[in-house]
Amino acid sequence: MSTRSKETYKKHRQVTAYLEDVCKDVVANSANFIDGFQGEGGEENLAFKKSFMKRYQVNVVVDNSQLKGAPVIYETNPTFTNLIGRIEKYPVQGSYVTDFTMIKAGSLLKANGGYLMIDAIEMLRNPFVYDALKRSLKNKQLRIEDASELYGTLSVASLKPEPIPLDLKVLVIGWSRIYHELSRYDETFTKIFKIRADFDYETDSTPTSVMQYAQFIKRVIDQEKLPPFTREAVEEIVQYGHRLAGEQEKLSLRFGQIVKMLQQSAFWAGKQKAKMVDGKHVLKAIIEFENRHNMIQEKILEAIKRNRKKIVVTGAQVGEINALSVISWGDFAFGQPNRITAKTYIGNDSLVSIDRKAGLTGKIHDKGSYILSGFFNAQFGEYAPVAFSASLTFEQSFSKIDGDSASSTELYALLSSLSGVPIKQGIAVTGSVNQNGEIQAIGGVNEKIEGFFEICRHKGLTGEQGVMIPRSNVSDLVLKETVREAVAAGKFHIWAVDTVDDGLEVLTGAKAGKRNKSGKFTRGSIYAKVEERMRLFSERAEKHRKSLSDSQKKNAEEPAPPKNDPPEENPPQEKGKEKKKKKRKKKTL
Repeated sequence: MSTRSKETYKKHRQVTAYLEDVCKDVVANSANFIDGFQGEGGEENLAFKKSFMKRYQVNVVVDNSQLKGAPVIYETNPTFTNLIGRIEKYPVQGSYVTDFTMIKAGSLLKANGGYLMIDAIEMLRNPFVYDALKRSLKNKQLRIEDASELYGTLSVASLKPEPIPLDLKVLVIGWSRIYHELSRYDETFTKIFKIRADFDYETDSTPTSVMQYAQFIKRVIDQEKLPPFTREAVEEIVQYGHRLAGEQEKLSLRFGQIVKMLQQSAFWAGKQKAKMVDGKHVLKAIIEFENRHNMIQEKILEAIKRNRKKIVVTGAQVGEINALSVISWGDFAFGQPNRITAKTYIGNDSLVSIDRKAGLTGKIHDKGSYILSGFFNAQFGEYAPVAFSASLTFEQSFSKIDGDSASSTELYALLSSLSGVPIKQGIAVTGSVNQNGEIQAIGGVNEKIEGFFEICRHKGLTGEQGVMIPRSNVSDLVLKETVREAVAAGKFHIWAVDTVDDGLEVLTGAKAGKRNKSGKFTRGSIYAKVEERMRLFSERAEKHRKSLSDSQKKNAEEPAPPKNDPPEENPPQEKGKEKKKKKRKKKTL
């Protein structure tokens, strides 16, 4: 071994030891170099040379010499062989053989000294991968194994390479629920993957973040070689980011959706042979995206237009109201109205949800129903017991119902049924309520408003229709241009309320009412009528109980009718006859 080689690899003892062994082996086999290569034999001599020289070959499984920094590998298909590596084989005379030159590196070895990124779902889908990854990281060394031995598909002797020291960072990317499930069922998971980092799906909308959004759009345009976007087009894309986030003050970080919209906008610009992508092309791309995904929405709209599903958007009715819900279908969500009806009658403070009885409600919805009882007891139970029963249902709804966004809507229907005051059917309602009668924020406010607007537009806009939302949701409004235009023209309305009292006034045109010093509600108010109705229920119930009690007392005071003696089993005459018959039988015997 030369002095230069010793100096070059002095820090790598294994390399210098290997080179020394090579030198010793060359000296020991010097005869093969002379006799084997210079003798005659043609093909046999060439085969011998190739076979002999293979012992001096070096298998460079990873070469990062061209990298300026640490390697960064993103493994898109983390199978066992792609991650750990493999030992290839080739057939020889009906058998499989291998050697050290056929050892191939996987992503773990390629990223050694750097960073490896893996998708969590893809990792868990492939057998043996999760355990092999944990074992390698725990032991800080990699053993390249034959995958066929693990699968049990090929029983062939293979190589057992020495373990390779590992020093890298592995980033597993996935949903938070996967992290929680692995933490729950695998006690070693958090010991190996010690650091957790949450990535937000949205960011605050500030001048700085909007500028960064525009820079991201420009970078995608350059990378994808898309035509240039005008200022209006960029503004529409930013507006689309607001819609994805569901808030005016937030921007979505779902960049995959943004990239798709940029590509589709460029496509429609190309269809119109435009040299630049304008705002109208972005709006066209958004509309076409919805048209490709809104089949369920169209079916529901068709059922409403044909009166297969009853939705009333004109007039006023007692105990009936339009609630709003959101249906999510893959990456598309839309709002639809649901008819809620309420019936009240004499009873003992029992609120029956027909949907809950049928097993069609979730726990959050059930909690919202119980809150209604708390509101009634707090509002009307201070001076007299709350004595009435009621039934509530979502009409023509046969799927699972959950969430509390309809709790205020149910409350309005109950108050209307008790007071007899009709509700305007052209106003749909969304918002949860607490026991104090305060209206609370909900999700999907844009989809709900736009969904009800579509129903009203098809049935005919009257100028009195609209949606009532919690005031705390006003900052979330990022509505379509068609809805904004209708609101600006006074054809459609959006009301924001803080309390149940505010909502009742919008829905009925009547005051909810306040208690005066004597403890009574304002005369003629909705609450006064509710309290009067409950008082009548209580009086009728008491009268009915008294009538039953009097009837029972009357029955108890009346003398009991005389009891008739039961007839003798054997009258005297019959008994005499039986005795005579017995005597005759004895004589006969």
